[in-house]
Amino acid sequence: MIIEGIAAVGGEHCETSTLDVLLRHAGVELSEPMLFGLGGGLGFVYWDGKNLPFPFLGGRSKPVEITRKLTDRLGLSLRVKETTSARTAWRNVAEEIDAGVPVGLQLDSYHLEYFTSKVHFGGHFVALYGYDDERAFLVDTAQQGGSVSTSLESLERARGEKGPMTAKNRSFTIGVDAPLVPLADAIRAAVLANAAEFLDPPIANLGYRGIGKAAVQVRKWLERSGDPARDLPQAAMLMERAGTGGALFRRIYRDFLGECTALVDDAGLRTAYEKYREIAPLWTEVAGLLTRAGETGEVGQLNDASALLSELARLEQEAMTALATVQPSRS
Repeated sequence: MIIEGIAAVGGEHCETSTLDVLLRHAGVELSEPMLFGLGGGLGFVYWDGKNLPFPFLGGRSKPVEITRKLTDRLGLSLRVKETTSARTAWRNVAEEIDAGVPVGLQLDSYHLEYFTSKVHFGGHFVALYGYDDERAFLVDTAQQGGSVSTSLESLERARGEKGPMTAKNRSFTIGVDAPLVPLADAIRAAVLANAAEFLDPPIANLGYRGIGKAAVQVRKWLERSGDPARDLPQAAMLMERAGTGGALFRRIYRDFLGECTALVDDAGLRTAYEKYREIAPLWTEVAGLLTRAGETGEVGQLNDASALLSELARLEQEAMTALATVQPSRS
């Protein structure tokens, strides 16, 4: 069974690529930056620990939070199913496909046969739009090929994997059961909530405070790494090319704010947009410095990256402070 008419080109980020498939099928068409921004996707985490071989810099919210927040803000219905049973997990999605409804899946990309990078990542998303006796037909990001397929056995392993960021065979569908919330109202709610979370994180590893912490810790990365020539360029690659849209999701968020300024007349939005136009290329510059530090072993590159991260912490605090002034919807 294959659902016809699915746009299978894929986007830059896995969760928003999946959302695009599900929403278009439901008759809702929004750009990928708008999906990301309405879902309050922008964040920051500096994640390190004894069980990690090297620190991780994350630039977005937790898996599935974009989906939950987006559907709530637009007034869409979100139906999520989880189970520890592989048989029930397949029945949950097969019944939807047979009814002509594409399904979002959260899984571990390590097991997907078309993935060339064999690294466990349990927070990956794909849209399932068909299957036959042997294979599942998916939409992944454009980087992974857009319209792809994998064996049913590999899909079962990917969905059932246990570990960091994984879910219990999580699947979800989206429906339009009522008139959508006006887009301008959803935008105002999204940016206010995203700003509040970013400016008042519960721990110092998150939000603008987390960027400041990264500025301090990154100076020690040559000593922290067992293989700097591998670890530092890989950290930079994850910032730029691992489904982030570049600049650790800051380009996608910049483009979201650009769209917002055309739809909502608000000084806070315009200020934040100009700030993120400045911010995005600086993150790419940080990634370049990390790569060169790994290749050369020169601490000076890390000191330069630290200085840029300190500047970014200030700039992002200012940008989010501007968003916090956006006037909420009067409706």
